[in-house]
Amino acid sequence: MASMKEVADAAGVSVSTVSRVLNGKSCVNSATRQRVLEVVEQTKFHPNVLAKSLKLGRSHTICLLVPSIENQIFAHITRGLEDTARKSGFAVVLCNTDEDAMVERAYIDKMKTYWIEGFAICPTAGGNEDYIRDLRASGFPTALVCRYSQEDVGAMDIVSVDNYQAAYDGTKYLIRTGHRRIALAAGREELFLYRERYRGYCAALADAGIPYDDELVMREVSGTDSFYQATRQVMSLPEPPDAIFATSDPKAFVVMHALHDLGKRIPQDVSLLGFDNVALSSNMEPPLSTVGQPLYEMGCAAAKTLLRQIDYKNKNGVLPPAIHHVMGVDLIIRRSTN
Repeated sequence: MASMKEVADAAGVSVSTVSRVLNGKSCVNSATRQRVLEVVEQTKFHPNVLAKSLKLGRSHTICLLVPSIENQIFAHITRGLEDTARKSGFAVVLCNTDEDAMVERAYIDKMKTYWIEGFAICPTAGGNEDYIRDLRASGFPTALVCRYSQEDVGAMDIVSVDNYQAAYDGTKYLIRTGHRRIALAAGREELFLYRERYRGYCAALADAGIPYDDELVMREVSGTDSFYQATRQVMSLPEPPDAIFATSDPKAFVVMHALHDLGKRIPQDVSLLGFDNVALSSNMEPPLSTVGQPLYEMGCAAAKTLLRQIDYKNKNGVLPPAIHHVMGVDLIIRRSTN
């Protein structure tokens, strides 16, 4: 590939003239501009984007870190963020952390040296978020997506749903439809969002006058697949549940598998409600009722808040006050509940 100097020599102009032509400057006469563009075409010259970024202090690139790209939740978020960033001329670098805080921190340290202009992060479970908070403290535009800690509210830009209210409403729906023995497939307690969903479930039972029964709470012990055995155990209770509320769709899929293997009919014997509305949920048999998060829109919102921070910092030299974007959910009723 030709260098800018070789383009300049072939066109009979200076390197600075080639630079002005490529940057769209109007101070080059039309004949010279045409000659330079013809040489650029003939030599297949491409500007050195990295060198330009170093000169301008801009890369128009943001970094997205997700715990697992195989999880459809993060796939939807990724698509929304990328689509929105691309429309504004930004590229996205995707880093998969595999729920490993050490990998997450290593990616952040490396990306900071690559002229990344902002970070959108779905943090790992149980990681030390101080190094993420340090990003904002050191001036990096940063947005937390889906996952965050209580202490991040007011300190970091966050895009999420109200997990407490969403779980409360999901549980209330099951109660309204006549269920009284409602089991919960709970999530990892180190994640604030799952603690909030558990709290919403408990509050809905209490408000309906239904006693809390810890035997009905299935807890994750070795990944999502552990809910297969947990479902078999809860269904063997003297008084088994007449409904199960799974705090994520992937958990609901495992619960559904266990119920099918037990010969239980859904929803005739037990209703099943999920949480997320990933694409696969409507293709299950029966199709899964679920609390639908606006996952694609959450990705879009994360990109927009990053772009807002980047623009504000470029104009004012500091980041704007942090904002918590709380997005609405939809209760999507399909054939897994009655």
